[in-house]
Amino acid sequence: MIRAVLDANIYISACLRPQGPPGRILRLLLEDQAFDLVGSAAIFDEVRRGLNYPRVRRYHSLSTEEIDRWVIALALIAEPTEGSLKLRVVERDPDDDKYLVAALEGHAGYLVSGDADLLELHEYKGVRIVTAVEFLRIVEKART
Repeated sequence: MIRAVLDANIYISACLRPQGPPGRILRLLLEDQAFDLVGSAAIFDEVRRGLNYPRVRRYHSLSTEEIDRWVIALALIAEPTEGSLKLRVVERDPDDDKYLVAALEGHAGYLVSGDADLLELHEYKGVRIVTAVEFLRIVEKART
């Protein structure tokens, strides 16, 4: 089974544009269990914060309580990781290291992101770092 970590920008994009590639990824997870989700408290905290940013809130109609419920539901679906591994990989944005930590701790094969700092790595210690479109192709191919 495919195991993947999703960047906060994937969750937020899925919420704002459910028909786009990130939304399709979440549907594959929620409706078809097409892959195993790996996550951490730090990742889900970033999703919650991101959905509450004023510049993001104007694009959705979710209340703070609805955001909290949605994030909690996603966290319950995900296989949790501790986030205790210490890494220093993403030089321009060390906060992005939490995604690699979750992927390594959770034995994920993929990190799905729209973040250029992560995508330019392409791969880290066996974790492939891919866009939403690339991940959709991988999941669809694995299902055939």
